[in-house]
Amino acid sequence: MGLTTITLSEEQAEALRAKAAAEGLTLEDWLAKLAEGTPEEKPLQAAANIVLRRMRNIPLEIAASMPRDGASQHDHYIYGWPKTEE
Repeated sequence: MGLTTITLSEEQAEALRAKAAAEGLTLEDWLAKLAEGTPEEKPLQAAANIVLRRMRNIPLEIAASMPRDGASQHDHYIYGWPKTEE
């Protein structure tokens, strides 16, 4: 990966140093962490993890009785609308 140079004012650079220090990181480590992203920036993955965690708590007999087309036919199961053709 190549090196990228970003020109900042001293005030901007100091603000970034302060944010890094508040997390106990060097500026370089803080920027690397920032570049990796956070779960909040990956909402679909975060939502999938929440669903999977919650599904683990459902007893097997209840999970087995759940409709297999629940995702594609959610309007039918939630609102009682007619099923759509898949």
